[in-house]
Amino acid sequence: SAICYTSLLTSTWVNKHNVTGNENLDPNYNYWTLFRIAKEQSKDVKTGLYSSWIDNRTVLLGEGKPETNNLKIDFVKDGYDIDKSGFPKKEKNLQIFDIDELVSKEAAKGIREDAPDLSWVYLWYTDDAGHRAGNSAFFDEYVMKADKQVGRIWDAVKYREENFDEEWMIIVTTDHGRTENGRGHGGQSLRERTIWISTNKKVNEYFNINELAITDIAPSISKFLNFEVPKEVLWEQDGKSFYGEADIYNIRTEPYDNFVYLGWDTFNENVPVTIYLSADNKFKKGENDKWIKVTTVKANQKSYKLDLNDYPESKFYKFVLETPNNHMNRWLLK
Repeated sequence: SAICYTSLLTSTWVNKHNVTGNENLDPNYNYWTLFRIAKEQSKDVKTGLYSSWIDNRTVLLGEGKPETNNLKIDFVKDGYDIDKSGFPKKEKNLQIFDIDELVSKEAAKGIREDAPDLSWVYLWYTDDAGHRAGNSAFFDEYVMKADKQVGRIWDAVKYREENFDEEWMIIVTTDHGRTENGRGHGGQSLRERTIWISTNKKVNEYFNINELAITDIAPSISKFLNFEVPKEVLWEQDGKSFYGEADIYNIRTEPYDNFVYLGWDTFNENVPVTIYLSADNKFKKGENDKWIKVTTVKANQKSYKLDLNDYPESKFYKFVLETPNNHMNRWLLK
């Protein structure tokens, strides 16, 4: 689960963010979370976190750590997972459902009264119900109860919009799918790798093709909130925004001898696509990569043949395709 949360927060996959499980967590904070991006804006951005699991804040977001520039979350309601007196263990782990009830109420209250610009609400028990009962009436019952918890938060959002002339984006998602019987997850079956995303905002074409991923959420929020993301951070993001305009998708690389064939698909065939290459990965260690501009072509070309003899010799390359409305990146190991 923490793997997927971090992919959502950083818009990167595990090969970058380095969170490989739920224990012994060691995030690579060089890949900024959405909350770090928010706090690095020139304008004041207030943030909120409503969660049972305290590690969401202290480890995955890295609050207060030098590596995250001493990130501080403004409004926090969390740590209920370690409150054994307030939430003693119940049959079927229903104390977790009780925590979710409180978290959803605290989130709704916080949105109504504090109105953070960016909030993360974490609800837990549907996952536990799936592990416990699999595909079942019990699982369905607690999915519907979670829907009511989300409804509380949605009501708070509507209250803000109706009474304070504000525009809000809400995104509801899950961190992963489940095995065929609904009890497990973590494998590579289609159902386990499939998530769903719901939002109240108008979405672009990219949202409706079979490419959508959990890494697309942070870029979509950034675009909605008009966040400025430093280029070196942005170009490491693996996701694409499903909000606003999108030009290209589905980047591909095919090495052949010392050539690389780059490919992509388009929503807008008339925009320019600028291709960049880096022959190292210093960013992973907190340093700056040397990006080389290769060329600019029209999007409708949909491919480009690149001769690596013209560039620094390496066993590892990074490519970025940049258009006016989005970018894509890809790693290549020779």
